[in-house]
Amino acid sequence: MTPQLAWRVAMIGGVALIAFGLVFFRLWYLQVLSGDKYRAEANANQVREIKVQAPRGEIVDRKGRVLVGNRASFAVKVTPEKLPEDLSERRDVYERLGKVLAMKPDRIERKVDPQLDALPYAPATVKQDVDGRVAFYLMENRDDFPGVEPEQVFLRTYPEGELAAHLVGYLGEVNEDQLADERYSGVDLGDRIGQAGIESQYDRFLRGRNGASRLQVNAGGALVRPLTDRRPEQGRQLRLSIDLDVQRVGQQALGDSLGAFAVMNVRNGQVLGLGSSPSFDPNQFSKAIRQSDLDRLTDKDNGEPLNNRATQGAYPTGSTFKLITAVAALQGGLVTPDEVVYDGGSLVVGDVTFENAGGVVNGALALRQALSVSSDVFFYKLGQEANGTTLIQDWAKKLGLGRPTGIDLPNDLPGLIPTPEYRNEGFTEYERCVAKQKPTPEEISFGECGFLDRPWSVGDNVNLSVGQGDLAASPMQLAVAYAALANDGKVVQPRLGQRIEDSSGRPLQELEAPRARKLDIDAAHRQAILDGLRAAASEPGGTSADVFAGFPIPIAGKTGTAEKGAGRADQSWYAALAPYPDPKYVVVTTFEAGGFGAETAAPAARSIIEELFGAKAGDPPAGSSQD
Repeated sequence: MTPQLAWRVAMIGGVALIAFGLVFFRLWYLQVLSGDKYRAEANANQVREIKVQAPRGEIVDRKGRVLVGNRASFAVKVTPEKLPEDLSERRDVYERLGKVLAMKPDRIERKVDPQLDALPYAPATVKQDVDGRVAFYLMENRDDFPGVEPEQVFLRTYPEGELAAHLVGYLGEVNEDQLADERYSGVDLGDRIGQAGIESQYDRFLRGRNGASRLQVNAGGALVRPLTDRRPEQGRQLRLSIDLDVQRVGQQALGDSLGAFAVMNVRNGQVLGLGSSPSFDPNQFSKAIRQSDLDRLTDKDNGEPLNNRATQGAYPTGSTFKLITAVAALQGGLVTPDEVVYDGGSLVVGDVTFENAGGVVNGALALRQALSVSSDVFFYKLGQEANGTTLIQDWAKKLGLGRPTGIDLPNDLPGLIPTPEYRNEGFTEYERCVAKQKPTPEEISFGECGFLDRPWSVGDNVNLSVGQGDLAASPMQLAVAYAALANDGKVVQPRLGQRIEDSSGRPLQELEAPRARKLDIDAAHRQAILDGLRAAASEPGGTSADVFAGFPIPIAGKTGTAEKGAGRADQSWYAALAPYPDPKYVVVTTFEAGGFGAETAAPAARSIIEELFGAKAGDPPAGSSQD
């Protein structure tokens, strides 16, 4: 062997030795150092878990009556290891199954195949909510339907249908954004969670804990044998402050009109009723909802039934806002409770004349009488005097308008309290838009650049003083403001959830509301306003005295009629405090096209108060029926 050949052999042998060493040490690392780890992973890979979804907890009213529950039903599923392996035989099974379920075989195949591709060892759902007779038929004829397994499931049920639908909400499949939220830890794609209302707000309590069926599979994913199961745990029961009877009466009072109502205990913020019309049936969401149904529920021409007008409505409040103006003017030193202001029927501001409704001349008035007869001119003058300050706006914010109420519902909107800054900045943007885009007059009229087409003026403050102009508030916000006057300046946070319970109703956790904010309102000022509201509901000439004539429960209340312009009907409002002089409840009602407050909103509030106290005209004075 030549030296060159020997050198080459030595080089090749060295490389082979190094490669052998590397392989040896790698095998030694895998088998000796990491053997336990990979053995555990291999064993774990033999076990598959099939989730068994837990039934959700029930939602009950303050008296324990079920608002949301579960109903037992059947889902038809196919078990992959029991289905015929031959495709033609499997197709025959689908054809026979399709006749029983009223489904085309192709549709069954399109539903089943993607599920089996994703989880080849887990049952695939063919159809949910199947009639029990169909399920029993399939079980009795198993030989004709190999692999087909009816399974008992629990579906969400809303026994009251449209009643309290905006409160309780509905379910829907979790989306990818929600899966990234830590609140939905343990939820998998395809699970159904609360998507609106209480179902969403308290989902973590209602959801429960899923169980699992554990299976051992071989390397090919085929079933070897079943293992132990982990039973699902039902979610917790949730008790609300809602009174089902009050809720029902409130919804009936709204009828088919576009509107909303709110009923709250002024002392602790417990909400006894909160409704919006039109409503919807949340049972539609118990299973997958069709897009056409969803479009109908969000259609403006259909009244947007999914919109909760009680907390999301953004309306001018009309004369019900005079309570806020009165507080601001008294506390700001613009007027005293007994100071007389002359109401000549109109007020001229620049080149604009602001008039009382119907041009009525009320003459000399102090605050109490101005509230009783709802003198616009009296409050116009206060708004005019307050211009150049944000006195009214600041007190509106303090009393709960222009900010979320904090109610335990999703999408609690803040509304709008217009200020000079808001309108002036909006006008600047409007001018920039017009200069840049040069819209046509037609486009401008349709709000191409928005509607803030002028800066703030004294007229805006005059309008705000009587709840008109750019003001936007919800019935729940107005209820919070009136409650603050009734309970000595405490701004409560409205609450629906009372406590978490087990399935038998045993209390597990009290849901305490945050501490109320305390406003410093002079007791004499507060009493003067309450006296004026009481006179409005009881004395001759009072705007709602006719509505409450002979009513055994003493009421302090205020009508509101908000003009919306553009040929649209006026919005009707009523805010009531009962019983006077130590109110316990506030009731607010509104109708989007109800006309004068005394015509529609006040009678609706009266119906709700009758239910609250179990009283009707002609009855002797009655006490409260609520805790």
